[in-house]
Amino acid sequence: MSRAPSLRQPPRASRSRLLCALGSALVGLLALSCRARVKMPHVAESGGDTSVFDATHDAYSLPAPGLSSAHRSAFFVGNSFFNQNWVGAPSSIDSRDGLGPLFNARSCSGCHFKDGRGRPPEAGESLSSLLIRISRPGERGVRGAPLGDPVYGDQLQGNGLPGVPKEAEVKIDYEAVAGTLPDGESYVLQKPRYRCDELGYGPLVPGILMSPRVAPAMIGLGLLEAVPEATLLTLSDQQDRDHDGISGRPNRVTDVVSGQAALGRFGWKAEQPSVLQQIAAAFHGDLGLSSGLFPEQNDTAAEAPARAQPTGGAPEVSADILKAITIYARVLAVPARRNHQDANVSHGEELFGSLGCAACHVPTLRTAELADLPELHAQDIHPYSDLLLHDMGAGLSDERPSFAAQGSEWRTPPLWGIGLVKKVNGHDRLLHDGRARGFQEAILWHAGEAGSARTRFERLPRSERAAVLAFLESL
Repeated sequence: MSRAPSLRQPPRASRSRLLCALGSALVGLLALSCRARVKMPHVAESGGDTSVFDATHDAYSLPAPGLSSAHRSAFFVGNSFFNQNWVGAPSSIDSRDGLGPLFNARSCSGCHFKDGRGRPPEAGESLSSLLIRISRPGERGVRGAPLGDPVYGDQLQGNGLPGVPKEAEVKIDYEAVAGTLPDGESYVLQKPRYRCDELGYGPLVPGILMSPRVAPAMIGLGLLEAVPEATLLTLSDQQDRDHDGISGRPNRVTDVVSGQAALGRFGWKAEQPSVLQQIAAAFHGDLGLSSGLFPEQNDTAAEAPARAQPTGGAPEVSADILKAITIYARVLAVPARRNHQDANVSHGEELFGSLGCAACHVPTLRTAELADLPELHAQDIHPYSDLLLHDMGAGLSDERPSFAAQGSEWRTPPLWGIGLVKKVNGHDRLLHDGRARGFQEAILWHAGEAGSARTRFERLPRSERAAVLAFLESL
């Protein structure tokens, strides 16, 4: 005769472990339930009424629909200056001279090809769409601004005019980081190591801090600028009061026009407060061109061959040119999503929210009224960003503070249009330094505040991981 199952209770220690396990599972389910309440937009118009339905290699280069005739005209003037090469001074084309004498690119589009995203250099290529910011260890300026090397300044220049030695040749070596997902799928990540060869003007400061940055896509900048500061501050949770492990915080930087502190919105560490300042800083750092915002040359007294070169005037980028390119950048349209009603894509979108990704990559923001660009005001936009700083863990740290941002903190990059990078720019390199080859590698590099979301992604069945990637591809 078979014995009836025992009805005895398990030992107290076992009951305790069981209750703890059930409690942890309940907390996890509640956390997922809360995260799932993030409203996912399920719409195609990522840029609201200013979206464009174009999935070609020109998808990032189109003006927002509905521009006034004046703004449309300024767009095409700005487009001309954005794409054409600048030359060294003196030149018969005085509106386009003054390049360098030390520089990374000859045009804005040299970094942002087709208004898109840069990548790390291949073997034998010089720096162009990836730049290296540098600063002295342990020394900070106003509001925590990084202080550059006394010889090389705050950015290494990989090119020089004839007779002017470039500052450095930067080489990248990759270390393979292998891993296995819970279901047995293996992967190999690339961890970059940077070294400076052929320094043109002597050694760098010992322990110099280096931060590699690829050029981001230019789309939707005016819309992001138009989101009220109060909205972004509402999303900030510096003390993690809701205990979700997410504590995005604003970067407070210097507005060079007013000289006052301002909310940073642009750049990989939210170091620039406006589209105007972002563009003027790029002219100065990347092309070696002065403007009303940055009137000095970008070389130092220790770089005598550069100092001996003639300038292109003071400033080299006129106020009118700077204004035209700023309008151009502010009204570059956001491409609409593709396949957003596909069942697999929709499932991936829901998973993106439930995993916790949308806690930082906030799906929907709304722009305020704009007196100077009414075409962009009162738009519900879907950038998938909060424009705040988040700790991404030691693996992605550049160990270089910038204003309030620490080495491991990065601004949440907008994801709109990211599925078209391969079409527009011919590559799939992601993250701030382009180390990730595709969406899955980018997710697997997430740690710090994003570590829990990454772990939940890793534990998904392979078909559901593929659905998340399909959703990202649709953006």
